[in-house]
Amino acid sequence: MFPEDPLVALKQGYASLRRSEKKVADFILKSPSTSLEYSIAELAKKAEVSEPTVVRFCRAIGCNGYQEFKLKLAQSLGSGSRFAELKLNQEDTTNDIARKVFNGTVRELINVRDLLNPTELESAIDSLAAAHRVEFYGFGASGAVAEDARHKFIRLQPSSMAITDPHIQLISASTMNETSVVVAISQSGRSKELLQSVRVAVKQGACVIGICPKDTPLAKLCTQPMAIAAEENTELFTPLTSRIAHLVVIDVLATGVAMKKEPELSQQLKNIKKRLNNARVKDD
Repeated sequence: MFPEDPLVALKQGYASLRRSEKKVADFILKSPSTSLEYSIAELAKKAEVSEPTVVRFCRAIGCNGYQEFKLKLAQSLGSGSRFAELKLNQEDTTNDIARKVFNGTVRELINVRDLLNPTELESAIDSLAAAHRVEFYGFGASGAVAEDARHKFIRLQPSSMAITDPHIQLISASTMNETSVVVAISQSGRSKELLQSVRVAVKQGACVIGICPKDTPLAKLCTQPMAIAAEENTELFTPLTSRIAHLVVIDVLATGVAMKKEPELSQQLKNIKKRLNNARVKDD
């Protein structure tokens, strides 16, 4: 069953598209509103594919043909015009930049929310709540997410660490067991060093939750993949919206774990809040 929104369906099924169909998808994702102006022949020419490829692409994401795809795309862009595509340029004013960055981020968060699998989410929360040890692996922007995750989970009783060095990750993975959980965070799902660490952790018997795109090497390797369809636009001036999406997913997991551990967790959280309040300078 495909989502009614063709852009959501496109992101959800992107990994399963053929190479030529991905060229159509990439062109549409880069500028969906402009794509509406083209006939099937014009779109095929712009994407450097054949017209039958465009038709196959439309059917691959749940549309009967190109006309139905254009209709659904127009409806999607019309209903979501407040959060329309993000395209920054040198002529933008500061206000333009702020509006586009916020709108692009909100759009991405909504897309990720709508594509979250409730079963995968529930399984991840159950595993984290039962773990004796939780470690978060990530590099670069994903490393920053791992550090934030440790900040959240250190309050929730399991022993928690964030590891962003590949050698330390390997050492950590080698000491895992059946009571351990690794949360591997990756926007691409293809980092060689991260895959190496995850292989070791899985071999040791640890549960590995992968926050990454669907059908990537990391998703296939993890024991509990969580498909996160966060689009990363690498054009100049474009912010890392995928990082923000991953931060929100971590918040969802932490909130779910905290609720599962109630009421025994309440006193610990109250103690933490009290200590933090005591550490702050009081107003005169």
